[in-house]
Amino acid sequence: MRSIRKSLLQFIFSGASMRRWNDKLRPVELFELDKQAHKMIAAFLLWQQSTKDLPAEEQRRIGLDIIEGGLFDYFYRLIITDIKPPVFYRIKANRTHYEELTAWALKELEPRIRPLDEGFWQRLVAYHTRPAEEAGALSDRILSAAHMYASRWEFSLIEPLNGFDEEIKEIGPSFNKRLLALKDVEGVNELLAGSGTALARMANLCGQLRFQIRWAQTPRVPATSVLGHMFIVAVYSYLFSLYLDGCAQRRINDFYCGLFHDLAELLTRDIITPVKRSVAQLPELIHQYEDEELHSKILDPLEQEGYGHIRERLGYYLGLDTKSEFNDTCREDGRVMKLENFAALSRYNSDEYDPKDGELIKACDSLAAFIEAYSSIHNGIGSPQLYEAMARMRRENGGIRLGSFSMATLLADFD
Repeated sequence: MRSIRKSLLQFIFSGASMRRWNDKLRPVELFELDKQAHKMIAAFLLWQQSTKDLPAEEQRRIGLDIIEGGLFDYFYRLIITDIKPPVFYRIKANRTHYEELTAWALKELEPRIRPLDEGFWQRLVAYHTRPAEEAGALSDRILSAAHMYASRWEFSLIEPLNGFDEEIKEIGPSFNKRLLALKDVEGVNELLAGSGTALARMANLCGQLRFQIRWAQTPRVPATSVLGHMFIVAVYSYLFSLYLDGCAQRRINDFYCGLFHDLAELLTRDIITPVKRSVAQLPELIHQYEDEELHSKILDPLEQEGYGHIRERLGYYLGLDTKSEFNDTCREDGRVMKLENFAALSRYNSDEYDPKDGELIKACDSLAAFIEAYSSIHNGIGSPQLYEAMARMRRENGGIRLGSFSMATLLADFD
């Protein structure tokens, strides 16, 4: 019987404590969770550019491969956390050693992943055990380019501070060499154009969300960023959509809606729920400001520079047609429809309807926030605000039931 377990949710969240570039002088702490979010944002932009002229079915297949490949890489990375990239690449170059490492990693992953869905588990195993010569599909190249982009972006932060480090002189040219090898992927040149394109500016702006810490006035460990939180919501949304038998397009939409759901906080910063509710008109004022800034800084430039297809998808994920990203929606006869609830959306669970689970994504957003508070308290850093937030989230979300999923049952595991 399939199940979503507390252990899986906490495993996914553990990337919030996994430091990157840990042997280098850093201007800010850099965490795996943030890097993965930035990588998948870049992968979205490259996927949209590279497949814009392909039939919808082919675009969907590649999109699904990118998301699941990104998740498979992330899960693997969480297991081999202590192995530095140069050492890992040397292991990977030796087929026997790499197979041994992978067999051990899969053994560690199995009890966490397999109960969710057998098909998903088998795809994960196949992904990590396929011969190297089979890893050259467009989805693989997009993921590689997105990985290099996000890592290079981080490197640009630490490079000026590490002039004394001999290794730094080798790392920069290595990134450039590997990215040059992927320039045939449409969109890579635009991403590397600094601030010269709307695509590059958007990717760069999204990277800056790692500097915005959630719950800024409340001490927490780990202190997750807005960017990392977006990735957690995206992964939870995808896995719940899979668990609830969402069609391929629904799973893609749920992942990217989760990934972009806090995009407006680039412009307004993270505002905690009690503050949003303190003045009756404040939520509407914030929403109006977010909408204006999103259009002027991100959506309009994309449209003006020929990326209308990307602007359209972002608009759908952000709920611009229905005034909220947390509405259940689909398309019929080319028109975006706001549906009453999860049960109504289930009637449109087919690729051609372009379904998106707003209610599910909202639940995953709350669940991610709950785990942020829970993890800090169990790491020994609690406060009245965190205890109050946990109690409020239990109270407000305990009654959520979506298909066979019960939030109350899941939250009970965290007692």
